[in-house]
Amino acid sequence: MPSPPLAPLESPLDLDQLARMTLGDAELEQEVLAMFAEQSVRLIAAMAALPAEAGALAHKLKGSARGIGAFAVADAAAGLEAAIRTGVNPSSAFAALKEAVAEVRAAIEANRKA
Repeated sequence: MPSPPLAPLESPLDLDQLARMTLGDAELEQEVLAMFAEQSVRLIAAMAALPAEAGALAHKLKGSARGIGAFAVADAAAGLEAAIRTGVNPSSAFAALKEAVAEVRAAIEANRKA
């Protein structure tokens, strides 16, 4: 199931979703974004060799990404899950996930400096 929003975003991070999840607490938003950035690096590193648990790791990243409004990451993680589940070569899905994570991490960094 694809993630919202229905209209395209200019940023890979939906700040409205993030604000809803943090009840508008700007300090909490920054904390949650920092935690996601760290978690995403760890999970991508753990999935790099596409071990047997890569699908579960992708699922974990998908949930975290949806929570903060990183819908492109969530969709890419869902794509990796599907590739693994159906036996399709997951290499391109993993590459797409890595790219989506890099874009969100760059947006998080830009948001932090703003």
